[in-house]
Amino acid sequence: MAIEKELLDQLLCGRDPNEVFAKEGLLDELKKALSERILNAELDEHLDDERGAGGPANRRNGVSKKSVLTGTSRMTLAIPRDRAGTFDPKLIAKYQRRFPRF
Repeated sequence: MAIEKELLDQLLCGRDPNEVFAKEGLLDELKKALSERILNAELDEHLDDERGAGGPANRRNGVSKKSVLTGTSRMTLAIPRDRAGTFDPKLIAKYQRRFPRF
């Protein structure tokens, strides 16, 4: 799947080309947004699985901040939580502080 040219134009609009790859630039913003999107999708799936299994009602319960070291920078992510505390993220596991492959 290729990224649409129009989407890239929107992302780059008004940005200094020298800052796109800089620390906390566009690339780091995309990493953070993608990570948080995946983590939220994981929680959605977890909650759907629990509902389908007929377990007790469980739902979202805010987020926790977590600082993660990537191969190039440090990111602070908003990790979603559930009320029952049964959600165990797969992308960045509990207690994991390093995410070097990203």
